[in-house]
Formats: sequence, structure tokens, C-alpha cells
Amino acid sequence: MDILIVDGYNIIGAWAELIELKKKDLAAARDRLIEIMADYQGYTGYKVIVVFDAYEVKGVEKKYRKHKIDVIFTKAEETADERIEKLARELSNIRTQIHVATSDYTEQWAIFGQGALRISARELLIEVEAIDRKIGKRLESTREKLPVSKIPLSDEVAAIFEKWRRGEK
Repeated sequence: MDILIVDGYNIIGAWAELIELKKKDLAAARDRLIEIMADYQGYTGYKVIVVFDAYEVKGVEKKYRKHKIDVIFTKAEETADERIEKLARELSNIRTQIHVATSDYTEQWAIFGQGALRISARELLIEVEAIDRKIGKRLESTREKLPVSKIPLSDEVAAIFEKWRRGEK
């Protein structure tokens, strides 16, 4: 099994879309990252864990699931880097490959020592964009395979039939 651990604020600070969103609403930027990672998880089959530093969100440690993604806010005195290193140690085994998404150079070397693989924010963005294109092409080909009416209908008649189909008058 492959597990991707994402340094949440590091990625938010590196992707243009999320940087702009963060300027207006940090919570919206976090939510958007989680949505993107949910799509990534669904496509790749990786288990994804997103870790955020506690300094941005005051209070005790918080863990929850959103869109089948594990989201962790660290304890008040714990950095995301510390939690990521701890997770990499705990989750690493013979059947599991840990990947860590961060552009933090120090963190990259620390996780290499744990046996985890590093994905920079830029590399992850390129991969996410490639997946989006593949999904788009798949949707396009599915739409092309949809059955076409055997009888040519005007837009007006098609609209009437659609209303009937929906039970509208």
C-alpha cells in the first residue's frame, strides 16, 4: 500500500490557486487542498493524510476525516514536520511505501532517513494536473458514447420530452 502524507501549509504556500485562496480565506484554501487530495486518492489508490501545523489553528490536537482523507492538526507545540516524521516511522513497514509531499528541504532529508520518498509541491502539482487531464479525457470519451436519439428532434420538442421525462407539465 502507498501512503501520501501531505504537509498542508507547505503545499498551500506553493500552489498559485491555493495562495490566492489563502489571501481571502485560509479555511477555504485548506478545504480546497483536501478536495484536490480526495480526487488524487480516488484516482491513484494512495491513502492520503494531510497534516496542518497547530500554529495556524489554536487549540488541542484535532483529527478528522473529510472526503475519505485523514486530516490532522498538530498539538499546540508540535510542528507539521514533527508529526509527519512520526507518522512516517509509525506507518512504515515491509508492505507500505510512504511518500511525503513537501518542499521543505530540511524535512525532505529527515524523511529520506525514515525510508520515505519525497514529492515536492511542484511535482505533486504536475501529477495532480496530469490526473485532472486524464479524468477529463475519460469523461469526454464517456460522453461521446452516450446514445443519440434515433429520431432527429428540434430543440423545442426535445425540451418538451425532457419535461415529460421529469414529470413536469
